[in-house]
Amino acid sequence: MSAAKPGFLDLQPIRAVRGTVRLPGSKSISNRTLLLAALAQGTTTLREVLDSDDTGYMLTALRALGVRCESAGTRAMTVYGVNGVFPVKKADLFLGNAGTVVRPLTAVLALCGGEYSIDGVARMHERPIGDLVDALRQLGAQIDYPGNPGFPPLKIHPGKIKSQTEVSIRGNVSSQYLTGLLMALPLLGVKTRVRIEGELISKPYVEITLNAMRRFGVAVGRDGWASFTVPAAARYVSPGELYVEGDASSASYFLAAGAISGLTGGGPVRVEGVGRNSTQGDVRFAEALEQMGAAVSMDEHWIEASAGAEAKKRRKLRAVDLDCNHIPDAAMTLAVAALFADGTTTLRNIASWRVKETDRIAAMAAELVKLGATVEEGADYLKITPPTQWRPATIDTYDDHRMAMSFSLAALGGVPVRINDPGCVAKTFPDYFQVLAGISA
Repeated sequence: MSAAKPGFLDLQPIRAVRGTVRLPGSKSISNRTLLLAALAQGTTTLREVLDSDDTGYMLTALRALGVRCESAGTRAMTVYGVNGVFPVKKADLFLGNAGTVVRPLTAVLALCGGEYSIDGVARMHERPIGDLVDALRQLGAQIDYPGNPGFPPLKIHPGKIKSQTEVSIRGNVSSQYLTGLLMALPLLGVKTRVRIEGELISKPYVEITLNAMRRFGVAVGRDGWASFTVPAAARYVSPGELYVEGDASSASYFLAAGAISGLTGGGPVRVEGVGRNSTQGDVRFAEALEQMGAAVSMDEHWIEASAGAEAKKRRKLRAVDLDCNHIPDAAMTLAVAALFADGTTTLRNIASWRVKETDRIAAMAAELVKLGATVEEGADYLKITPPTQWRPATIDTYDDHRMAMSFSLAALGGVPVRINDPGCVAKTFPDYFQVLAGISA
């Protein structure tokens, strides 16, 4: 594996992978807990916080809003809470392409009574936010669209916030809208019921939100997935110290590598920092991998994967037909693992891919074809038939970290793979390629 060059990284065929990987902190948990620590009463030290572009945008925004955030050693941050009131009432915030920053901050700032602008990169201008803004307007928030209605950038003004007891929000585009709304509602100090219109997607990410809020003293009631109730006396209080779990989405690349490499005598690969008691839905990627014929073991703090006996005998994973709504990010790894299967794999219920860092359904289809796969792309599904003959390929990554990391696994197919713009992994896992090289032969 060569060193990164400007603009691309050449991966030579990887003969085998085996070893242990310590995962970086979860992006989803890191950004939620940074914001909650800022809003809380008291001082919080967060340990194993992810150091990446997206958490950098959150920290820069919090500091611009007057929150004191200080390094507390390696992968640790001390945040001095402002007890629900940002000292700075006028700020222009640039948040890159970080959905886990834009959505929650929009909701919180809309209820804070200040003048704020929120902007990001060109792709962020294509990622919808109208459902969240509509819900906030029900509460009296005043938000304008300087550009395309329904999309960032946003201008937030002091609104006449109502003591409203019910608000509705659509759940079928992005769970981040509900996450943002729930995280902001304790600032109102009134009992508020959030009613979900339609189907709520990516439910495990909402579970991460509810768990994080609970750690900061706010227990949200829920009626199945149809409604959520924030109690009247809710307010955020620092837990003092909090450890961030390893990133379950990042675990998927190494677990899949262990399973694929195990087909030809490699593996196993163990990831540390996440295990069976994880609050992250993407830990269920391990179940999907088992359905494809992997041998998976885990305890509370690690997960390990290799190829199962039957898969080793056939030197192929098993083709599957899966509903991936509960693992939207990790399902991208399955799309590349499908290249090593014994037939056509179908990944369903992945419409949310189209409003992520790029249109991931279209991007994944285009790049899989370069390697020799046959791909059928639908509005909310992909069907992937492995190559009869693998082809060396130059993979475009669309400024999407998960495209780069997923397609690194193609180097296990016996062909060289060039990854364009490998630096895009800085969004969640800056040293990903070095870590992969460390377990590769």
